[in-house]
Amino acid sequence: MKVLLSRPEGRNQAMADKLKAKGVDFMVTPLLAVVPTHNRINPNTLTQADSLIFISTNAVKFAAISLNDKFPDCRYYAVGQATADALSQYNITPEIAPEDSQDSEGLLSLTSLSDIKNQHIVIVRGIGGRETIAEQLTLRQANVSYWEVYQRSLPKLDSALVCSQWQQFGIDTIIVSSGDVLENLIKLVPKELFAWLQSCHIIVPSNRVEQRAKIVGLTHVTNASGANTQAVLAALSV
Repeated sequence: MKVLLSRPEGRNQAMADKLKAKGVDFMVTPLLAVVPTHNRINPNTLTQADSLIFISTNAVKFAAISLNDKFPDCRYYAVGQATADALSQYNITPEIAPEDSQDSEGLLSLTSLSDIKNQHIVIVRGIGGRETIAEQLTLRQANVSYWEVYQRSLPKLDSALVCSQWQQFGIDTIIVSSGDVLENLIKLVPKELFAWLQSCHIIVPSNRVEQRAKIVGLTHVTNASGANTQAVLAALSV
């Protein structure tokens, strides 16, 4: 097994250390660039918030920078374990989506989010994320607002060169940490190499990303039910 790590720059070290310790060969090619938006949020919005929902570790990172690490006193939620771990660095213990469904749907299944009429909820995310959580919470009569603290893009890569390097290295397993990474992977691999991509074992973090991978024609897909290191290692069976 030879693994491709594709998280944004600086986000692959924990997995790299684990794979190295287990003697698994790997290569790092970030398939997602993440930069702050510098969007400020009205202080009153945070003061009035009953709950903050964090969609990703990047949401935690860039919110912390904007807030100078001073988070408001309210209830916190994290979509996945990695996001919960990021919040724990600021002494915040969030409620988290169930272990077997660490995605929007899993978060929405939490009992504490069932009766939220007139509550003020802020969703901290990147620009252009899914609307599922906001739509469902609004249907439950909560007052929902967004704080979009970062934006995503595909790093500037030479697709022919990168794919050639992957093949020469012998990549046969690709860790996809989000829907955005999956879309960028599909865009990057030219059509003439799609058969090679189909032969690879694709590790995805959620049911939604698994379904998307299968829709575009990827057949060897494993849902790790989370993007954290422990979940991915379990999916790799190493």
